Amino acid sequence: MEHQQQHQKKNLLFQSPLLALILSLFLVASVLYSERNIHQIHDHHSTQQDQHQLQQLSITRTSLPRNISAAKLDRFTKCSSSRGYSGRKTRRVDHSMPDLHGGRSYVDECDVFNGKWVYDDVSYPLYNESDCPYMSDQLACKKHGRLDLDYQKWRWQPNNCNLKRWNVTEMWEKLRGKRLMFVGDSLNRGQWISMVCLLQSVIPTDRRSMSPNAPLTIFKAEDYNATVEFYWAPLLVESNSDDPVNHRLDDRIIRPDSVLKHAAEWEKADILVFNTYLWWRQGPVKLLWSTEENGVCEELEGLGAMELAMETWADWVNSKVDHLSKRVFFVTMSPTHLWSWEWEAESEGNCFGQKTPIDMKNYWGTGSDLPTMRMAEKVLGSLRSKVSVLNITQLSEYRKDGHPSIYRKFWEAFSPKQLSKPSSYSDCIHWCLPGVPDVWNELLFNFL
Repeated sequence: MEHQQQHQKKNLLFQSPLLALILSLFLVASVLYSERNIHQIHDHHSTQQDQHQLQQLSITRTSLPRNISAAKLDRFTKCSSSRGYSGRKTRRVDHSMPDLHGGRSYVDECDVFNGKWVYDDVSYPLYNESDCPYMSDQLACKKHGRLDLDYQKWRWQPNNCNLKRWNVTEMWEKLRGKRLMFVGDSLNRGQWISMVCLLQSVIPTDRRSMSPNAPLTIFKAEDYNATVEFYWAPLLVESNSDDPVNHRLDDRIIRPDSVLKHAAEWEKADILVFNTYLWWRQGPVKLLWSTEENGVCEELEGLGAMELAMETWADWVNSKVDHLSKRVFFVTMSPTHLWSWEWEAESEGNCFGQKTPIDMKNYWGTGSDLPTMRMAEKVLGSLRSKVSVLNITQLSEYRKDGHPSIYRKFWEAFSPKQLSKPSSYSDCIHWCLPGVPDVWNELLFNFL
């Protein structure tokens, strides 16, 4: 009966098109809310004067004709017209399947991604929120009023082996003389902030620095000649959403066949950690091929567009990455917990008020899309030993308690009606720190 119940939950998204539509619309609103006006790690936002100037610039630029095929995409880019997807591909896909249990690693004999969460208030958290000067207000749940702190005290325990315990000095030795770069969206930025918070405590204040927020933000430790960096590229390929601040747009436009602008930064790193997922679940995507001379876009649903983008990224990995000198990791889908009825029958909430992990073995919610997972497997299969996969999806599925919910800084003014129902504006996408992303980084530490 339990197995049948789990199977029904896994397939619920596909059995109910209406539910899928509602979920997609909810994700659109949630992600756009969460990404709004984040300028710096400390989440400063623009002055009204700055925003007025930006609006005037937008009006001026969008009214001017431009050869958008010859220029880099930006938030002012518009399609001259749109048509249906032609079926064009970016590469030939090798359909062999990867090992999504980590690729190259000393833990190959153990599935470190299959296990359970164990309450451990002795060893965890690995750092204190208030002791990390680089903490984001989007993720600082205790600072913003969360009183139950058990979400910080869960340890991931694989079924048939143990993870090597986090050791900050050993991690710095692994990074000595290297550049570690996280590439992706705000979830990957959260993992980067987690890594910085895990590492920064042993570096004297005058021997460390953080660059101002930009597409590339760099934490530097002089004593190790090492950097821990984050590069904003939520769709992997070039897009009109590549501004880390101003990317609230009606249409997503990508160059499905080009990562050249981004790769100019990626190729400088020694260790790369990529992710992409939620930004593809916000409706159709417009494709502007590099060879298109008249600004005509093709339109494709999110999963198909994500596959094209991942294939282009995979081509870059295949052609540019020497696995003996550069390490590449891909982080799988980060789950959302938008519907409490998935783990508690007949309830009507979401992650708000959740204080413990889900104890249903192999739980899989509708926030993690199985066709997307299969597509990622297919593309990653062509990369074989060049990419190690951090399969964080199943282990993170259990952590309905780990999201900020209402305990974060918001930039929106909520109505009295919303405030009377906290679940209506809860962030069930990102993760509190300390918390779940620290475990993702423990896994990375084990694989390096």
